[in-house]
Amino acid sequence: MRDRKLVGMLAALSAATATTALAAGGYLYAGMWPSSQLFGQAILAGRDPREFALTYDDGPNDSCTESILEILARHDVRATFFVIGRFVAQRKELVRRIRAAGHLVGNHTMTHPVLLFQSPRRVQEELAGANAAIEDALGERVSYFRPPHGARRPDVLRAARELGLAPVLWNAMGYDWKPTTAESILAHLDKGIHRNRKQGSGSNLLLHDGGQAGIGQDRSATVGATALLIARAAEQNIRFVTLDAWKSTLKA
Repeated sequence: MRDRKLVGMLAALSAATATTALAAGGYLYAGMWPSSQLFGQAILAGRDPREFALTYDDGPNDSCTESILEILARHDVRATFFVIGRFVAQRKELVRRIRAAGHLVGNHTMTHPVLLFQSPRRVQEELAGANAAIEDALGERVSYFRPPHGARRPDVLRAARELGLAPVLWNAMGYDWKPTTAESILAHLDKGIHRNRKQGSGSNLLLHDGGQAGIGQDRSATVGATALLIARAAEQNIRFVTLDAWKSTLKA
């Protein structure tokens, strides 16, 4: 009798543990997976597989950002730069150059924390602080927000909307935040692009012109990947767009 009771208790404990693990896994999927819309809507991409959006996170970052700007200008391509507020305060002129070249400048928080694990007050401070830094540099409102690591909760997205920010995620990633090569970055992007085309979707390409650790990060491989991608796109009937082209994908 005692053995049967013990077996029953262990079975119940196992079931409870499995349920908790499943719930935790579901929460992390909703809050971290870039294509998840469970916690609220975010811009991913449009429905034309020929449209690509180049997006760069974690700048501004001196020489790497400047080199990317030169490549984009050479090919008349517009992109979106999600900048960290504390770096904007140190490199206002570079942020002005990004905007003057016709690119969009978006909010990537003030210090790049994982917002999924921050208090609501800290979330509001991070978003409002970055907005203030960007608006001080540019003299115009910010329209887009990308959460660091894609981490969000319903209240994170609500705080963004209250500031007039459209949340943006991605559906193809270059994995370029660590030492790598231009060819490896392009290969990672191609996997996402191939998947997106099969699904009849455009490609929102996540790259990094900077790094959260500080200004001066080496992103030369990203510079090279940008040049390769744009050169190849001309042969593949690809159109580069900014996120303005996809803002209508957010339902009112």
